[in-house]
Amino acid sequence: MIIDRYVLREIVKPLGGVCAVLVAIFVGYTLARYLTDAVDGVLPARTVFLLVLLRTAVAIEVLLPVTLFLSVVMGLGRLHTDYEMIALSASGVHPGRVTKVVLVLAGLTAVVAAGLSLFVRPWAYDESYRLRALAATEVDVARLEAGRFYERRRGDHVVFAERYDRTSGRMEGVFVHEADDDTVRVTYARQAFERIDPLTARRVLVALDGRNYRIRLGEGRDRILQFERVELPLKEEEVTPEYRRKAARTAELARSNDRSDLAELQWRLTVPVSTVLLALLGVPLSRTAPHRGRNARFGAAVLVYAAYYNAKVLAKTLVGNGTVGLVPGILWVDAVLAALVAATMWRQLRGTLWERP
Repeated sequence: MIIDRYVLREIVKPLGGVCAVLVAIFVGYTLARYLTDAVDGVLPARTVFLLVLLRTAVAIEVLLPVTLFLSVVMGLGRLHTDYEMIALSASGVHPGRVTKVVLVLAGLTAVVAAGLSLFVRPWAYDESYRLRALAATEVDVARLEAGRFYERRRGDHVVFAERYDRTSGRMEGVFVHEADDDTVRVTYARQAFERIDPLTARRVLVALDGRNYRIRLGEGRDRILQFERVELPLKEEEVTPEYRRKAARTAELARSNDRSDLAELQWRLTVPVSTVLLALLGVPLSRTAPHRGRNARFGAAVLVYAAYYNAKVLAKTLVGNGTVGLVPGILWVDAVLAALVAATMWRQLRGTLWERP
């Protein structure tokens, strides 16, 4: 048990550091992407933090298997570099015992990865799509730039202001275009400002001294209304984002007959399998000569994972467009990985004369 705990500790030690680095890189990339939208007024700044958290929750599903894989390579690689594996072998410790420790850790990690893939992934995608759909109906007045058109709902909602005084919050020369199925509403106001309704907490645009044009397409029944003050809502009450299979529940995907839905289902189901296989592959991949350094195989491990992940993404695309059948689907990628793991581990275990203690 002392040896098992020692090997386990050497694998777990780099686990937190590797995971933190990968998450930090992903958060930085995602934050830069959303901040650009926030600066341009496309995305309300208050939703950026939530979107980054949701996207990170989705990313952990992918980062967890690769983090464990790299930690196995780094942890066991250090034992090889510092001659500790040779010392364990001389003491009668069979390589299978180290593999058993890795397998137990990989099994526990696979349970967490399965929960993330089957439940957290669709929930996080659903929430992020809902927030983006809500942002598409909102106008962040505080981020408006004078002389620029701001488009929402694919052009159905457009806002423009000739001048904007951020100190007072007043806009001049305001143009608002809204379109429904058969009606176009155009509002022009000399001045406008944002107000929050104290009863409903809804954000409204108060337009002063202007005209409202309502055009009924195909009917010729148009209306022109001159006003001194009118309030226009800045967001809708209910938002229903369109169907996205990444946000669909796992049970819903299982009942679907769509090929792309089933490819998404296979992706989720194979996440815990790939977690275990990658961790086991890290055992033979960590073997290195002492003089080569503890991270000699790190670059090779990164290339192996990159090849595996890209092959799986490609397989998912091919299943979705019908190029590859649902059987084997994307499972052939994991089957190839399993064969590679079996071949390398069998060669390692067969090549030793050590006996189990």
